[in-house]
Amino acid sequence: MEITLVKGDITEQRVDAVVNAANSSLLGGGGVDGAIHRKGGPEVLAACRALRASHYGRGLPTGRAVATTAGRLPADWVIHTVGPVYAPGDPERAALLASCYRESLRVAVELGCARWRCRPCRPGSTAGPWTTPRASR
Repeated sequence: MEITLVKGDITEQRVDAVVNAANSSLLGGGGVDGAIHRKGGPEVLAACRALRASHYGRGLPTGRAVATTAGRLPADWVIHTVGPVYAPGDPERAALLASCYRESLRVAVELGCARWRCRPCRPGSTAGPWTTPRASR
């Protein structure tokens, strides 16, 4: 697997999938999550609502990942994953963050994605100072 760093707007990437640092509600929010929902349009929100109605009535659990259409994004899919809120010295949270990466990769493989982009290391602005080594375990 080749990993390439790209600087730019994740909502403008022409890839098979983008990975969204989602809220557990799957209904959009601020930051990158909100940008993906806004640019993806009503199709992304409708797909997320369908997931909530069918499988995730209480929201997507932390550490899990699911895919929806990318709507109006130039990607084919959005892979939504919910990261933990950072808490110093809490190994369970580090394991949940690692699960976000594994689950997102699993979903990408299931979808047959060859090219995808994610926001690395921090699942959201509330995640705190996750470091690459800690996140990659």
